[in-house]
Amino acid sequence: MNSTASNGYEGRPDAGYQAPPETAGAGVQRLVAIFRRRLRLFGGVVIGVIAISVVVIMAQTPQFTATATVSMNAHKQSIVQAPPTQDQSPDSTGVDTEVEILKSRTLAQHVVQDLKLDHDPEFNGRLRKPGPAQLLRNAITGLTPQDAAGAAAPRPSDIDSVIDAVSGGLKVARSGQTYLINVSYTSVDPAKAALIANAFTRAYLNSQLDSKFTSTSDANNWLNERLGQLRAQVEAADTELQKYKIANNLMSSQGATLTEQEISTLDQQLAMTRAQEAEASARLSTARHQLEKGSTGEDVGEALSSPVIQQLRQQRALTSKTVADLQGRYGDRHPEMLKAKRELADIDSQIQSEIQRIISNLEAQAQVAKQRTASIESSVGQSRGKLAGNNRALVRLNELQRNADAARTLYETLLNRYKETSVEKGLQQTDAHVVSPANVPTAPSSRKGLMGAFAILLALSLGCTAVVLAELLDNGISDGDMIEREMDAAYLGSIPLLSSATETAEISKIGPERFVVERPLSSFAEAIRSLTASVMFARIGDDVKVIAVTSSLPGEGKTTSSICLARSLALSGKKVVIVDCDLRQRALKRMLAADVSEGMLELLNGNVKLDDVLVRDTLSSAMVLPVSEAAFTPRDVFGTNAMRELVSELRSRFDMVILDTAPVLLVTETRTVVGLADAMLLLVRWRKTSRRAVAASLKLLRAAKAPLAGTALTQVNIMEAVNITSTDPSAYYKSYKQYYSD
Repeated sequence: MNSTASNGYEGRPDAGYQAPPETAGAGVQRLVAIFRRRLRLFGGVVIGVIAISVVVIMAQTPQFTATATVSMNAHKQSIVQAPPTQDQSPDSTGVDTEVEILKSRTLAQHVVQDLKLDHDPEFNGRLRKPGPAQLLRNAITGLTPQDAAGAAAPRPSDIDSVIDAVSGGLKVARSGQTYLINVSYTSVDPAKAALIANAFTRAYLNSQLDSKFTSTSDANNWLNERLGQLRAQVEAADTELQKYKIANNLMSSQGATLTEQEISTLDQQLAMTRAQEAEASARLSTARHQLEKGSTGEDVGEALSSPVIQQLRQQRALTSKTVADLQGRYGDRHPEMLKAKRELADIDSQIQSEIQRIISNLEAQAQVAKQRTASIESSVGQSRGKLAGNNRALVRLNELQRNADAARTLYETLLNRYKETSVEKGLQQTDAHVVSPANVPTAPSSRKGLMGAFAILLALSLGCTAVVLAELLDNGISDGDMIEREMDAAYLGSIPLLSSATETAEISKIGPERFVVERPLSSFAEAIRSLTASVMFARIGDDVKVIAVTSSLPGEGKTTSSICLARSLALSGKKVVIVDCDLRQRALKRMLAADVSEGMLELLNGNVKLDDVLVRDTLSSAMVLPVSEAAFTPRDVFGTNAMRELVSELRSRFDMVILDTAPVLLVTETRTVVGLADAMLLLVRWRKTSRRAVAASLKLLRAAKAPLAGTALTQVNIMEAVNITSTDPSAYYKSYKQYYSD
C-alpha cells in the first residue's frame, strides 16, 4: 500500500534529495507498466483496427492472377558468324531494362488494341452498369436510357484511361538474379487474366522482332550508301599514293628504300675500319711507350715476331760467345778480338735498323686505317643526307599510305557487314522466349492471410502509437518512481482510493475519515499507518512531533488525509491534535461537523485560551483546533510570535501535532506554517495533479527551506495501480488482501 520510507533529507531541512539512477531493467519495467496501465486503450485500438480490416478484407472481390515466364537469352547468337548489332549477352541492367519495357504504356496500348479491351467494362468505366447513384443522377437530369447508353459508349478519348486500368493489373518482376522475367496479370476473371498475361508476352516478343527488322533494314540502307562513297575514296587514295612514289623516286626493295640499304652496308664497313684503326693505333702507341721508357725496341711485340730480328739475334749470340772466348784467351787488344767486337756492333746496328723499320710500318698502317675510316664516314654522311631528303618525302608518303589503308579497311569491313546483314534480314530471332505461358488460375490470388497479418501488424502499431500519445498527453503523476526520478523528491507512500480498497460498496460510502476508525484492520488503515511511520522516520536523528500536511492544489485529499493520520495515531494510543491552518476553506470544521463559535484566530488574538477552543473528535481521542465560521483576518497570523508560542505549547501537551495547511501554490501563508513543523508532507493526487504543479510546489518549499519529509500519492486506485508500477507495494494488493479485514 506504500513504499518504504526514503530518507531524502538526513535530518536537514535544506538538504537535497538525490533520486537513484534509472537502470536498463527499470526502464523496461517502466515500459511494461505503461502498457499495463494503458491496456484498455491499447486493446480497444487493436480490436477496432482488426475489426475494420476484417470487414474490408471480406468485402473484397476475389482476384485471380495468371503468370507467364519469359527467359532472356543468356548468350544471343546470330545466324551468321559475325558480331550482331546488339550486345552479346544481357547484364543485370539489361534485364531490368526489359522489365521496364514490359511495363511500358506502348506495350499496354498494343495489348488493348489486340484484345479490344476498350470494349471491356472491367477497364472502361463508361461500359459498366450504372449503380444506384448513377440511376438517381440520370433521373434527376432527365437522361433517358437511350441517352445514357449513348453517353456510355466507348470513345477515342477513353483509350488513355483504359491503358491506365490495364497497366494497373500488370506486375512484371525479375526472378532473383536470373534471366527469367515473370509477367503476372490480376483480374476478376481467371480466363481474362491468363489471356492478358499471354498477350503482354506476345506483344513483347513481337516488339523485339519489329525492332530488329527495323534496325537491320536501316543498317542495310546506310551500309549500301556508305559503301558507294568508300569505294570512290579507296580508288582515289591508291592513285595518289602511286603518283607520289614515282615523283619522289621512293622505290623500295624488301620493305626498305635503296638509300636505307646503302647506309646499312656503309655502317657495317665503318664499324670494321674503326676497329682496324683502333688496333693499329694501339700497337703503335704501345711500341712508342716502350721506347720512351728506354727500351732498345727488342721487346716490342712486332719485333719479337719479326724473323729478321730473330736471325740477327742468333748471329749476335754466336758473336758474343766468340768475343768472350777471345777476350779470355788474348785480351782486349788482340786483332781477332777487335774484329769480333766490330762484328757484334754491326749486328746491333742491323737490329736497331730493323726495329726502326717495324715502327715506321706501324705508323704507316695506323695512317692508312685512319684515312680509310674518314673515307667511309664521308660516304655515310652523304648517304644520310640523301636519306634525310627521302624521310621528308616519306612523311607525306606515310600519310598517303595510311589514308589508303584506312579507306580500304573500312570499305572491306562495311562490305562484309553488308553481306552479313543482308543474310540476317530474313533470319531474325527474338532475344527472349516464353518459358511457360500463363495458365488459367483455379484459385483466387488475393492473399487474405497476408493482408490479415498486415492488419494485425497495423493494429499493433496503431495501438502502440495510441499508448505513446496518451502518455505524452497525460501530465499526471502515476507512481512514486516518477516523483523520485522527475521531481527529485522522496516518495513516502500512497493512500488508496477507498472504493478500490474494499469490495463492499456500502462500507466505502461512509468516507475514509470514518473508515480508518471503523475498519482499523483494513488495508486502507494500514496504508495510513505506514505513511505515518514513513513521515516520522524520514528525518533520522530529529524528534518529529509536528507534521505539516499540504498539497499543490485544492481537491487532492489534504484535509481527509490529515484527519485519517490524526485518528490513526489516536487509535494507537498517542495524544494527537490536528490544527486547521486553512483560514479560507475551514474544511476541517465542515468534515468533522463541529459547531464552534471560537477557534484558532480568537486564540491567536488572545481572546480565549487553548482549552476553550480545543474540540474532541467524536470517533477518536484526537483533539481538533478548528477555525470558527465567522472568524476572518486580513493580516498574516502564522508568522507571529503567538503562532510560534501556540505550536510550542501544542508540542509540549501532545505527542503529535498535525497542521492541516492550505495549498502551497495558492496561499502564501502555507510556506510560513510549514516552517514551524518538524516534518512536512506534500500530497499529490494520483494521475490528476500535473507534473508542473508538483514541480512548482517543490521549488517554493525548497526556497522557503521547508522541512520536506517527502511526498505521497492520494486517491490511488489500487486495482489499476497494479498495471502501472511494480515498485509500489500497493501494486500487490491482490496478493495480500487476505491479511486485512476490509
